[in-house]
Amino acid sequence: MPSRESRTILSDVSADEGPAASSGDAVVTAGEQEQYRALRATIRERGTARVCIFAGGVAVWAALAVTIGALSAPPVATLVPLLLLAATFEAVYALHIGVERVGRYLDVAFDDGWERAAAAFGRPPRAATIDPLFTVVFTIAALLNLAPAMVAAPTMQELVFVGGAHALFAVRLIFARATAAKQREIDRERFRALTAD
Repeated sequence: MPSRESRTILSDVSADEGPAASSGDAVVTAGEQEQYRALRATIRERGTARVCIFAGGVAVWAALAVTIGALSAPPVATLVPLLLLAATFEAVYALHIGVERVGRYLDVAFDDGWERAAAAFGRPPRAATIDPLFTVVFTIAALLNLAPAMVAAPTMQELVFVGGAHALFAVRLIFARATAAKQREIDRERFRALTAD
């Protein structure tokens, strides 16, 4: 982590150049510039990977769900595509939390102007919102995933078992969304505490 003496405000930074000290700021070392560039690349690459994993995972899930429906498989067979859906969500969640954590590190360790501005910008009233975890799509997919089980006329035991598994996934989505919303401030405070030591 860069020392407090070598930190600089990064208001005019490109990912290719790294931190650039403005007049009156401390000098940024070559190692710090390289670290900054690597962390910015990490954010870019993981952000892209998150979307690709989401799109690929949902496409494979859809194909698997349609196949199970077409084969008139027993209701318990819907757990296979649900497992794929859950694995895809966990990968998206892990990448999102990792990217946010790197961003908070840049904010605290490098006093990164972009990260600070993005955090302060927040969500203006009446502005379009995005769902970085794709929870709405995952919820709809989980509901659609139940359709083949309902068509197969499940027994009460199958309904409880399959429905319970889908309900657990829905609870996981809600919990993950709530924790992700709080994670930015938690990470920022943790990095501040680490830099104060």
